[in-house]
Amino acid sequence: MKGPDTKRPRPLAQDAYNELAESYAAIVDEKPHNAYYERPATLSLLPDVNGKRVLDAGCGPGFYAEWLVNHGANVVAIDANEKMVHLARKRVGEGVRVELADIDHPLAFLSDSAFDIVLAPLVLDYVKDWVPVFREFYRVLERGGYLVFSSDHPFVRYDNDPETHDYFSTELVEYVWKGFGFPVSVPYYSRPLGSAINPLIDAGFIIDRILEPRPTEEFKKNAPETYERLNKKPSFMCVRARKPSAATLMSN
Repeated sequence: MKGPDTKRPRPLAQDAYNELAESYAAIVDEKPHNAYYERPATLSLLPDVNGKRVLDAGCGPGFYAEWLVNHGANVVAIDANEKMVHLARKRVGEGVRVELADIDHPLAFLSDSAFDIVLAPLVLDYVKDWVPVFREFYRVLERGGYLVFSSDHPFVRYDNDPETHDYFSTELVEYVWKGFGFPVSVPYYSRPLGSAINPLIDAGFIIDRILEPRPTEEFKKNAPETYERLNKKPSFMCVRARKPSAATLMSN
């Protein structure tokens, strides 16, 4: 199996992640938005991973990859940022294959039907067109396999900037992250709900669950003011979708 082709246009947000990678890795296990909000919600959508083949797409510094291995999964992890790949390899050790790869391009180094689960936490916002990404995830999944992903909630950008933001467009925007000891401007794409969900359907997935999470009580202890806001307005959206089994396709 060949490794990924790295001779491609530079992925979005590389400068931002090169700047904050070390700080992100140092605090991500306890950062409220990750540890006590997005992560519990995303993990709640995963099926039993014991003995399953899992692609961790957008692995960052390796938290999810480590969690998956500790729960019995066989993991391949990929990320578009070289520093994040280094940090993930350092965290999970030699037992996990961690590759530099951009989900915005075909994952030709991965075989068809190679995985039972694809996990893509908070990575799709850096990709403009989700249709080819979901088609690749569909290709590498086994029949009956699951895709679980999280992203910014489609309403967030419009709620923060209703006067100038066009909710119905997919736009490149920037947000200043302040929780890492220094401000970092991070570019990403905002999109309407239809542009997040319809590409799943177009790729052939069956949508199984959509979760608009609320922060946990542990979040409240660490950031009470933000806890109150997130209990009224969502920040993330988590989705579980399934590649139809052969029996499902035959019945249809």
